Amino acid sequence: MLQKRFGKIVRKHFPEASDTRDTSIKYLGLLQNGHTIDISKMLMATSLCSDDINIPSTSFFRVVLGPFFLGGLGGLPFAGTTGLTAFAHHIPDNGSAFIFYGPHIGVTLEDELGKMYRPRQEKSGACCGALMLALKRFKEDPNYKPKIINSDYQQMWLEECLLPKREEIVNDPNPERAITEACFWKIDELIHEYLHATKNEFKVEKIALLGGIIINTDYGVDDYFDPRNFEVISTRNL
Repeated sequence: MLQKRFGKIVRKHFPEASDTRDTSIKYLGLLQNGHTIDISKMLMATSLCSDDINIPSTSFFRVVLGPFFLGGLGGLPFAGTTGLTAFAHHIPDNGSAFIFYGPHIGVTLEDELGKMYRPRQEKSGACCGALMLALKRFKEDPNYKPKIINSDYQQMWLEECLLPKREEIVNDPNPERAITEACFWKIDELIHEYLHATKNEFKVEKIALLGGIIINTDYGVDDYFDPRNFEVISTRNL
């Protein structure tokens, strides 16, 4: 079975990963039963890469409201504090907030990380394309510095955010995974920073965060999710 074959390859690189169905059951159950959150009044925001391949990965959260899109290339929360403020103002009365975030990486049955076969394409391509482009530039020129320009702002800012980790990334035995991991921690840092900056905009008691890495597989096959952070924050403690 294709799902099982992908599962073996995914867990070779991400041992704690689960398919998206199991992920949704686990974490929505924890929110509802472990934290007494009414998920029917929960609004979800995502800070994921704008890549269309991630849409199926978020569909398993359709039991909650949303999503409100915070992310851009690589999954960085480009909507910033203004976007997070808007999200805070959209939450149902007596409801709660849920933010699902992180970068993504493709995998093929040939065990290639950073690539995937997209629907109706015969050849594999980069995934995440933005991260793999940054990795290519980091490898080719040790003195490379991104130049922020309006016409390619998101890619340049993504690369600028990852540049301090360039040497660590390119020297890693698995640089495709390393740049994805570095991107996750930058997203995580920014989400927490923006939450603190907008804490007074949230008129709810709880904000749930689920962050990790999405592993994209193939058309018709469930994606996987490798968790890095799960927490339910009291807005009084932000």
